[in-house]
Amino acid sequence: MAENEILVGKKPLMSYVLAVITQFSDGTSEITVKARGNTISKAVDVAQIVKNKFAKDAKIGPVNIDTAEVEAKEGGKINVSTIEIPISK
Repeated sequence: MAENEILVGKKPLMSYVLAVITQFSDGTSEITVKARGNTISKAVDVAQIVKNKFAKDAKIGPVNIDTAEVEAKEGGKINVSTIEIPISK
């Protein structure tokens, strides 16, 4: 995973918002918020909170959606939706 990527998972929403804001304050001009499966809605929330509350001059997009094939716990392969949301300042 690249330094300017935030992978959204099970942590609270505001931890990811803080991670994005911290990277912006460190001088990074573009950050990509990534998620897959059930965390996609949380990634969208992170991008919207950053844009609307903390970095009003931030630009979102273009958003990339895809499907990844991953190993299932029970064996075999399953398809999981993925999203990448670039946020630039």
